[in-house]
Amino acid sequence: MRRKITVVGAGNVGATCAQVLAQHDYADVVLVDIKEGLPQGKALDIDQMGAVLGYEPSVTGSNGYEATAGSEVVVITAGLPRQPGMSRDDLVTTNERIVGSVTEEVVRTSPDAILIVVSNPLDAMCHVAKHVSGWPKERVFGMAGILDTSRFSTFIAWETGASVKDVQAMVLGGHGDQMVPVVSATTVGGIPLRKLVSEERIQAMVERTAKGGGELVNLLGTSAWYAPGAAAAQMVDAIVLDEKRVLPCTAYLEGEYGIDGLYMGVPVKLGAAGIEQIVELDLTDEEQGMLETSTAAVREVVGVLST
Repeated sequence: MRRKITVVGAGNVGATCAQVLAQHDYADVVLVDIKEGLPQGKALDIDQMGAVLGYEPSVTGSNGYEATAGSEVVVITAGLPRQPGMSRDDLVTTNERIVGSVTEEVVRTSPDAILIVVSNPLDAMCHVAKHVSGWPKERVFGMAGILDTSRFSTFIAWETGASVKDVQAMVLGGHGDQMVPVVSATTVGGIPLRKLVSEERIQAMVERTAKGGGELVNLLGTSAWYAPGAAAAQMVDAIVLDEKRVLPCTAYLEGEYGIDGLYMGVPVKLGAAGIEQIVELDLTDEEQGMLETSTAAVREVVGVLST
């Protein structure tokens, strides 16, 4: 019998995540959304694509959670995007209710699952999911760093003319303008980035990465979805297939990097148990300072939560 994965939210990010997982062809996927017809239609479309690309149709759309029962991993993408005139605090309050109610359903139907949070503001929504579920930190974490790192890696590949497959990069911190690309740990084919690219060009790429989400919103009129959906699917792969991948994820820290009681983006080892290890990098003084600034920004957003 195939494994079961649930993706909550059949918008662009959730549907893309379900599509990528379907193409990987090792699990049944349930796509859940409150809008009638939306998850059923997207699931049917993804299933019919299997006949073209050569994977088995195994995506089910649902407006309820009974079909999700017994899921190994649940990806939460549900939530409202920030609307014109909506304050950050309004967004936090609105999505706190949505993510909280979704988490309650997940706990009821899949009590042994691992939760991956994608909903924004991501760092705060991880706190909501952990509080509502009561689950250990190893089983509740968020997707942000893989996306931010993928953007940084893409810019590096373009700048150096190298294959993106040879770029090894890492982005830490909160998911926002205060993220911290770790230049000291970034290489291309094993060669340190600073030996290949000038400091001025590196800083330009760092700046573009930090504002990468905003750049896409300006172009699309809405948030990105292809890279975020694929990034969430990569985390699911690492867990369900027990790959022991070291990936940047939003994890609950208890003293690591000098941060306590807060979800922050750090490199972790992902496997069947969820987060199996938090990896602590040696940061430069400048990078450590940037991480502290990012920490303060995340604490401010988390402070808006009602719990």
